[in-house]
This record gives sequence, structure tokens and C-alpha cells, in this order.
Amino acid sequence: MPTHDGRWPQGTPCWVDCQVDDTTRAREFYGELFGWEIEDSSPEAGGYLMAMRGGRPAAGIGPKPEGMPMPSVWTTYIAVDSADAVAEKVTAASGSLMMPPFDVLDAGRMFVAADPTGAVFGVWEAKAHGGAGVYNEHGAYCWNELHTGDYKQAQEFYAEVFGWHYTEIGDGQNFVYSTLSLAADGDPVGGMNDSTKTPGDDPAYWLAWFQVGNTDGALAKAGELGATVMMGPDDSPFGRMGVVQGPQGEVFGVIDPTTTVGETPTGS
Repeated sequence: MPTHDGRWPQGTPCWVDCQVDDTTRAREFYGELFGWEIEDSSPEAGGYLMAMRGGRPAAGIGPKPEGMPMPSVWTTYIAVDSADAVAEKVTAASGSLMMPPFDVLDAGRMFVAADPTGAVFGVWEAKAHGGAGVYNEHGAYCWNELHTGDYKQAQEFYAEVFGWHYTEIGDGQNFVYSTLSLAADGDPVGGMNDSTKTPGDDPAYWLAWFQVGNTDGALAKAGELGATVMMGPDDSPFGRMGVVQGPQGEVFGVIDPTTTVGETPTGS
């Protein structure tokens, strides 16, 4: 079981959580689907729930902010050393702050922003809560990717804010996709997809992927629990995958990376 303790390096997708209308319903759905042990938090945390795998934090479930109409969503959070400093970089690079930096009890400091192409993401400065303590296993997040209709503008924005480096792995025509890393020769920590090559993949958004041991079984179970299978199961060089819309409208991916078909694209 891959585990992590403490802060994640700046620029790493370090946490995912969903904002929904009914946290009790979400608790039942994701507990059944991923086998999460879901814990209540202190009253001061406003009803936020912590999903655990093997005693380690895997994801969060929270109510939507009061007075802020929004769809149910999964949010990807990117680790930083200083939320305030990165918030300044976001606005300087033509992004916008939807929720300016604020403290989350003693857990950390965060903000929510939108990139210039419209995709919303969170930023997390860890204190008592370092982020995900487990990843790349059944029921834990394993990949985060941006889908955007303005691919080059998005690459420029995130490079300026987080210093990301990109490796193009698509064919440049039908499939335009890059992996992102913290250094030119670093391991990938996420991906970016040109959604203009996929009809109907709009608007811009961050998609969180969860690893499963059996994609077909996970999709079938999700359907039984009231979700809608939007895509898949499909085979790929990266694994057998599918995309699900949860019972309250939040979208996420599931993938079994042990079942692959085809050659993995080479980077450029």
C-alpha cells in the first residue's frame, strides 16, 4: 500500500474531496463503492467527513458552502508551501480566486481558484493535515488530470504558478495530452487533456481518478448504488477505465492500472 506522511512537495496534487448536497448519502455511496471507513470530524469543521483506507486519509466529503450555488463536484487540491504567495501568482497569471486564502482550523490554509480556461482547483498549505496518506491502491486516488478547451493557455498558466514541466504523449492530432511533472526529468504527477479533441467534453474541469481492483465490477456496483456510468469500461495502455457520475452529480474516474492494452505512448 503506497503511503505518504507529512507535506507533499509543492505542485503535487495532494488531496481530493467532493462537495455535495447530502453528505450522509455520499457517505453511504462511497463507503460501499470504495470500502472507505468514513469518520466524522469536530463540530468546528462544519460537517466535513474524512474517508480512510487502512487508517490513513484517502479523501474528503463535505457540504457545499452556504450561499454559494454550485454543482456537486470532486475538487483536486495542489500542495503549496505558502497559500498566500501562490494566490498572488494565480491572479498575476490571469487566474481568479473564488475563495481567497483562509485557515482550516489547525489542519492547513487553503484557497479555491479558477484557471484562465475556467477549470476550478484547490490549493492546500499543509499544517496538521498533510493531504492524502494513501494513494495508488484500491479506493485511493491515483491520478488527477485537467480537461480544457484552451490547452496551451492552461499549460502556460500552471507552469507560471506551479513551475510544471510537460511531456507530450498524444499523437498531436486526435489525442493531445501531456503528463506534468515538478522537474524536467521528474516523474509524472498528473495530466492535461485537450478537450477540443473529445466532443462533449466541456466545460474545463479537473478529473480525479480512483484506483480499483476490477473496473467492470466497480462500474456495475456504482450503477447499483444509483450512479450513472458516463464512459466505459474501456481498455487503454494505462489501464481499464470508466467515468462515473455519482448519485448527486459529481463526476470521477475509476481505473485498474494492472489491466492494460496497447503500447504506452512515448513522450516528447
